[in-house]
Amino acid sequence: KSFKQMYDNGFIVRGNYMINWCTHDGALSDIEVEHEDHMGKMYHINYPLADGSGNITVATTRPETYFGDTAVMVHPDDERHNALIGKKIKLPLIDREVEIIGDSHVDMEFGTGFVKVTPAHDTNDYEVGKRHDLEFITIFDDKGFLNEHCGEFQGLERLESREIIVAKLDEAGFMVKIEDHAHQVGHCYRCKNIVEPYISKQWFVKKEFAASAIEKVNNGEAEFFPSHWINSYNAWMGELRDWCISRQLWWGHQIPVFYCDDCDHEWVEEGDAPHVCPKCNSEKIHQDPDVLDTWFSSGLWPFSTLGWGNDEAFKGELWNEDDMKNFYPNNLLVTGFDILFFWVARMLMMGENITGELPFKDIYLHALVKDEHGEKMSKSKGNVIDPLETIEKYSTDALRFTLAVLAVQGRDIKLSEDKLEQSRNFTNKLFNATNFLQLNQEHFDDLNPENIKTPLGKYMLSRFNLAVKETRGFMDVYRFNDAATVLYRFLWGEFCDWGIELSKADKASVAELGSIFKASMKLLHPFMPFITENLYRRLSVGELEDSESIMVEAYPEVGEVDETIMKEFDLIMEAIVSVRRCKTLIDKGNQKIEKAAVKVPAGSDVAMMQPFIEKLGKVEELSFVEAKLENSVTDVSDNLETFISTDDVDMSAIIGKLTKQKEKLEKEINKLNGMLNNERFVANAPEQVIAENRQALADASEKMAKVEGELKGFA
Repeated sequence: KSFKQMYDNGFIVRGNYMINWCTHDGALSDIEVEHEDHMGKMYHINYPLADGSGNITVATTRPETYFGDTAVMVHPDDERHNALIGKKIKLPLIDREVEIIGDSHVDMEFGTGFVKVTPAHDTNDYEVGKRHDLEFITIFDDKGFLNEHCGEFQGLERLESREIIVAKLDEAGFMVKIEDHAHQVGHCYRCKNIVEPYISKQWFVKKEFAASAIEKVNNGEAEFFPSHWINSYNAWMGELRDWCISRQLWWGHQIPVFYCDDCDHEWVEEGDAPHVCPKCNSEKIHQDPDVLDTWFSSGLWPFSTLGWGNDEAFKGELWNEDDMKNFYPNNLLVTGFDILFFWVARMLMMGENITGELPFKDIYLHALVKDEHGEKMSKSKGNVIDPLETIEKYSTDALRFTLAVLAVQGRDIKLSEDKLEQSRNFTNKLFNATNFLQLNQEHFDDLNPENIKTPLGKYMLSRFNLAVKETRGFMDVYRFNDAATVLYRFLWGEFCDWGIELSKADKASVAELGSIFKASMKLLHPFMPFITENLYRRLSVGELEDSESIMVEAYPEVGEVDETIMKEFDLIMEAIVSVRRCKTLIDKGNQKIEKAAVKVPAGSDVAMMQPFIEKLGKVEELSFVEAKLENSVTDVSDNLETFISTDDVDMSAIIGKLTKQKEKLEKEINKLNGMLNNERFVANAPEQVIAENRQALADASEKMAKVEGELKGFA
């Protein structure tokens, strides 16, 4: 149906065109040709002037095609050669005469300034041939063997013939010189065979077919993510040529065009294959043997899957009812950037012209997954990460979450074992959080903000609501890496590291945290569907009432954020960290101490703060002061100060220990600086070794700053 619609509207035509031809696979579209850099030869050949007055020298990379030359051209402004325009030359070995013509296509700086014109075997020459009404001589058959136009070389394979023809030209005195020459050669994307420009009768979609899709995309009816891809789309669409859609293959959709052997009638059949010619009723009919380009068929996917064009066949099928109405156009296409032109552009132009609407509103083009060093994975390099082995080792969710975290728009993914291990540790953290919650209470109610009463519950609810807001915002613009990072930071850094620990000082908050954690599983579900389903069910009261799966439950909506409670708990956590740092100054580390004092901003809710700081800071008695304590060590942070008395502490032993640490670090830093300042070492050492040494220097310098800071505090 789509072919007939395009055919009837004049967008599909059949004719002799210059196409890309693979002698193995037949016709190829422009984007199915892969151009590779190749070190070849430039052959300088003498063509004798027909009047016997001398020779001209032509430079070519393909001497075997000269049998198809029907002119030699020079630039009309080239004063070296333009006097010869209109004269004739004789082609070497075959003595066929062709004319010297003037055409501005010639690059006067390239080669000798004389360019052979082979209209049937060169894309540019094809256009020159049409401009000057030249003869088009095809010199080999569709399998690449030279034909009757090539004299004694008939029957030779095109590539194998080159060496033989060059030797013959040299023997006859026509070869001037041969030079190395770097140029690009087109190869078939399937079999890597060298592709030939070749004139053949094929089916084409006219380039005008794309005009309305280009216009609508640029009017904002479809949007690319990352946005810079619209530039690539426009650049490619702007240079679009007629698209060759016929293929000489055994598989694919056969072209629905039929021919009558008696009256030569040609028609497109939309339904079942006909038995007679609709014009003369002859039974001597046959279908076009070619099949459609895969990307023509694939371009129909957005609407063909929804029953378009099969109304009668699918009539009464419940699964097909209103599918086009409900699901076309689709909201989002996610695919790789490497098939933007093969597939995405085709779907856009075919959807727009056939249905009247672009098939997608948003187009997200993701990057390639590479190894940890940014190298493309390949078996030959031995750097392939097998997804099945990875899933077995780290879990499906860990792999999925890792890819999400690394999916920065417009940047290739560098996948490493370290990143996968980090995501697996995250899943373990979620399991441990669930186990902790269920030690206190087996099941938890669904989150209802009105039931959150404790200060810690209100704080974690605000943190959750902030995470919901950020996650939704990033997902709306397909910044999946930022959304995943928000969830990781909230669940690990804020809920597990702080929320659960703080709840040990406030048992009443555990039930509220359980409800918040349950809701967090909904938020995380798109990124880690299996573990979130499992944990959500474990924490729920009985079976889920409203659905069979967390997948179809409502995604969390943005709620209120209590800025006051967030500031108060940020101060609590700052105080806990400060107390812990201060304890390390007197070598008490993780030990419990009797007393500590904290100076906090005026107006702070010290009554609420005290039990949390005492519990997590491991302090028997915490006091709040307005001035520095005498005979104490001090830790100063952004918003508060912590003091611990040194009356019962052997300070000389602590200072001695720190001094030894400083001396050891100085030696390590000097050694690393010496290596990294050694030009010979930097030039010869592996990049990884240099990176490891630089990191070691940064770590040692950070430790040194900390030790010096502690010693300064005792001065």
